[in-house]
Amino acid sequence: MARYTGSVCRQCRREGCKLFLKGDRCYGPKCAVGLRPTQPGEHGHARQRKQSEYGMQLREKQKAKRAYGVLETQFHRYFEKAERTRGITGENLLVLLERRLDNVVYRLGYGVSRPQSRQMVRHGHILVNGKKVNIPSYLVDAGDVITVRAKSAESEHFKALREGSTRTMPKWLTLDAAELKATVSAMPQREDIDLTIQEHLIVELYSR
Repeated sequence: MARYTGSVCRQCRREGCKLFLKGDRCYGPKCAVGLRPTQPGEHGHARQRKQSEYGMQLREKQKAKRAYGVLETQFHRYFEKAERTRGITGENLLVLLERRLDNVVYRLGYGVSRPQSRQMVRHGHILVNGKKVNIPSYLVDAGDVITVRAKSAESEHFKALREGSTRTMPKWLTLDAAELKATVSAMPQREDIDLTIQEHLIVELYSR
């Protein structure tokens, strides 16, 4: 599978906002967006032209793709599924992305970033309803119980997590930190998603 292997900080700088791809560094003074707010490349300091309507739509799509670590073909499949689902297409799209297992692991504080959480899932550390799931794009449903594999729970990383995560827990997830056991208590809603994405621009882009 193709994947981006360059500097993730360049992605944040390109979008002009924090995508939280580097974990704790994104919250500290070393964040590239704060240190170098210009766009990457030799012309990053050049005067920016007024962005076209298409340009704004494209940037919102790229921002969502990069934040959740999804490639173009898969992202378009999510959009098609969101379009077929009852409700507002843009909101449906973000909810689908939020339901990805790697994102849920990140939201629970198991991983400091979505890339690290994706790696945890791929390496088989996470169980859903008692069964190992190593597919990061797996979509959780209300009532699903997410736990850590017994052998993995003995690692220093997860032992530290038992003492409590400092990450704010979204209201659609319930976590028992001592047992490393989480429950999807409800489906996420648009107001639960803290990313600054204008999803209506993504819908307009695919409707061109």
